[in-house]
Amino acid sequence: MEGLLSIPYKGSGTSNLLELLEKMNLRVAEEYKGFGDLASGLRVYVEQLKVKHGNFHEHVQQIDAIELQVSELESVILMLDKYVSLLEAKVRASCQNSPTE
Repeated sequence: MEGLLSIPYKGSGTSNLLELLEKMNLRVAEEYKGFGDLASGLRVYVEQLKVKHGNFHEHVQQIDAIELQVSELESVILMLDKYVSLLEAKVRASCQNSPTE
């Protein structure tokens, strides 16, 4: 009779079942031995990602602050542009209204 995980099983009785169980436990332990290392490696990787995310978050905040400053600067430029246009119109009007010699 063939047991679980391809472990041959012969005989009967409690001692044979215990022997089979022991072999199965050893086989499973062998197969899953590397998973502890894998889990540990994944934990380290996740911690590194958290650190990178923290650094990335700082840069995103700086970019957001710069974007806000640029928006404010664009507003000031637009206001100055309108003011300059108004001054140009006044100068033109003044030049047109002044008597020419």
